[in-house]
Amino acid sequence: MQLKRVVITGMGALTPIGNNLAEYKHGLLSGKSGAASITRFDATNYKTRFACEVKGFDPLSVFDRKESQKVDLYAQFAMAAAPEAITDSGMNLDTVDRTRIGVIWSSGIGGLGTFEEQVIGLVKNNFVPRFNPFFIPKMIANMASGLISIRYGLHGVNFTPVSACASSSHALIDAFNFIRLGKANAVVAGGSEASITPASIGGFSAMKALSERNDAPEQASRPFDKDRDGFVAGEGAGGLVLEELEHALSRGARIYAEVVGGGAAADAFHMAATHPEGLGAVLGMREALREAGLAPTDIDYINMHATSTPVGDPSESKAIATVFGDHVGNMHVSATKSMTGHLLGAAGAIEAVATVLAMQDGFVPPTINLQTPDDAIPAGMQLTPNVAIHKPIRAAMSNTFGFGGHVAVIAMKQFEA
Repeated sequence: MQLKRVVITGMGALTPIGNNLAEYKHGLLSGKSGAASITRFDATNYKTRFACEVKGFDPLSVFDRKESQKVDLYAQFAMAAAPEAITDSGMNLDTVDRTRIGVIWSSGIGGLGTFEEQVIGLVKNNFVPRFNPFFIPKMIANMASGLISIRYGLHGVNFTPVSACASSSHALIDAFNFIRLGKANAVVAGGSEASITPASIGGFSAMKALSERNDAPEQASRPFDKDRDGFVAGEGAGGLVLEELEHALSRGARIYAEVVGGGAAADAFHMAATHPEGLGAVLGMREALREAGLAPTDIDYINMHATSTPVGDPSESKAIATVFGDHVGNMHVSATKSMTGHLLGAAGAIEAVATVLAMQDGFVPPTINLQTPDDAIPAGMQLTPNVAIHKPIRAAMSNTFGFGGHVAVIAMKQFEA
């Protein structure tokens, strides 16, 4: 069977450093931090009182008032990023076969805010059940995928992979596979998350996973730095239109990049910690390279998962050193979570968008707040500290990992006819 080639023709972003694709790109280039004090709830009594929130988002920009009350914030975020990606693709949905246009959209947690709100209401009402009739549809993690298809009449493949922080990268890999196997002409893929809530911040804090740098939140997300003390929670959405090459060419589409490989693996080690030597990451990166037909020396840039945790950053760095050997000194890596915080299930989507933007415009986004690299980071690794650099990027990878040991790695390259 001849596999189809898959290209990226549209992108959209709603992030803590920019509410659309152009603003997000500007934030990446300028090294902007999205961290500030939490406004979504009163965090006075919490050990961590800051996060990377989306700023200035108006739900009425994507739904009318009545409809917005039926949809959780994570799905509202999805309905900002996905339409931007579709519009950006230039695809006229009235002239394509919508039975072959799909949606694979992820969320690691789904409607957690709705769940908390309804349970708090139950307790306040002395456990007399008076639930919102939209409680379940608002809460479930697959609803964003359904809403996108409903709005645009897309009858193709439609589902939601859930693999914690690797979720939206798995969505992109699944979209890649459906298209190259000839089961879809295009797929709107990505993820959204809105988990800056009392229970989420409290739960991650109880795990000692979050930074507690409350006096300087904009400096708190500091991957690879010896003074890092945990990740910073983020929220938002990222969407990409993946399309079969001939379908894209037939309509004269602008092509951002080609997706050439997807590596999925598992650490099989611990519920929440990564393997000390990055075993799953090694397997995922090697599989992505193998499938892409790329050698390690072909990769110019890796957008690392690098969340700013004491355990995770060295683990992933060691894995990269294992896979790429001496080439680590020739290619660049960076951690855009230093700017956006960690968007959990949406992380892979916005980082894939960042990687494509970097390839398209020839720049490496910075790892901000990196003052003194941890001695555990392999020597010679080009971490791109604090300031973006400009260089051609022919091929790149985006790494994402999730609680449970989930690994998802995407390989992309410049499109060549």
